[in-house]
Amino acid sequence: MRSALSRPARFAALAAVAALALTACSSGDDTPAPAATSSDTSSASAAAFPITLKNTFGETTIDKQPERVASIAWGNQDVPIALGVVPVGFAKANYGDDDGDGVLPWAFDALTALGATGDKLPKLFDETDGVDFEGVNDTTPDVVLAAQSGLTKEDWTTLSQIAPTVSFPTVAWGTNWRDMALVDGEAIGKKAEAQAKIGEIEKQIEAALATRPDIASKTFVYTAADASDKSKLWIYTGVDARVQYVEDFGMTVAPSVASFTELSGFGGTISSENADKLSDADILVTYGDDTTLAWLQKDPLLGKIPAVKNGAVVIVPDATPFAASTSGPTILSIPWGLDQYLDLFEAAAKKVK
Repeated sequence: MRSALSRPARFAALAAVAALALTACSSGDDTPAPAATSSDTSSASAAAFPITLKNTFGETTIDKQPERVASIAWGNQDVPIALGVVPVGFAKANYGDDDGDGVLPWAFDALTALGATGDKLPKLFDETDGVDFEGVNDTTPDVVLAAQSGLTKEDWTTLSQIAPTVSFPTVAWGTNWRDMALVDGEAIGKKAEAQAKIGEIEKQIEAALATRPDIASKTFVYTAADASDKSKLWIYTGVDARVQYVEDFGMTVAPSVASFTELSGFGGTISSENADKLSDADILVTYGDDTTLAWLQKDPLLGKIPAVKNGAVVIVPDATPFAASTSGPTILSIPWGLDQYLDLFEAAAKKVK
């Protein structure tokens, strides 16, 4: 599966990526203003350097606009790609890669539009056992993007010896899609372009929600349920980027989530014996397949959750590109899967009692 978009929408998205440099400003009268050239944009971006960005581990100073951009962890590569910059290397997809090429479909589509597939595909870093320091070093980058990541201070220090490394601002795996775009975008001299892209996506979300009115104001809990071990339930907190994305739909995290002392950082596990405390969640979100709702409802503990009992459950097909697009939302992945995601929430919202 290479795209969740219809063919016309897909080509429109590709055209938007390819045309990033052709921006223009409208004047107060009917006379069109001269279009900004790519050299104008590059000059303005370069003039912003040097810059210093703060993160959890310290400061990152980038002396001049990077030409060779590398990224690690989930999703960071989507920022430069969406802004028309082909990375020299990025993390190989290790979740949701349905065809085994190491590149998720929205990134592949955008790279295709930029002429960067086949022999020109960026180097893919193997992060099966952690950060691929050797792979990153081999690409001789000018900057390493990791605004959304789980870097340790040791990781950041090691990467910083290779090139200036932009890490997460506050919490590991807690950088939402907007902040990822702004932090990574600023690091490559394209913060203004990143902000414009954010504005476009916010309008897309607003328009999509207007046709799905039942979603607004619902409460939710985002979980991961395991049919092989029904004694516990993983819950993602409001720190997690996927949860913050759902909040963009006008929904709020069920207040009961904050009452679980077992949770810390972006999430944690609770005993299924305490699942009935989630009675204030209108909708439960979890990963699974066509069998998931049935076994949840039959379970003597998890089946007591009102959202489960009512069938007000959003089941994200596990280990698929769609699951990857919603678990680590970016300025590239959101447009790709937005309508499918909201359809699931609208269907669940209609079952809330």
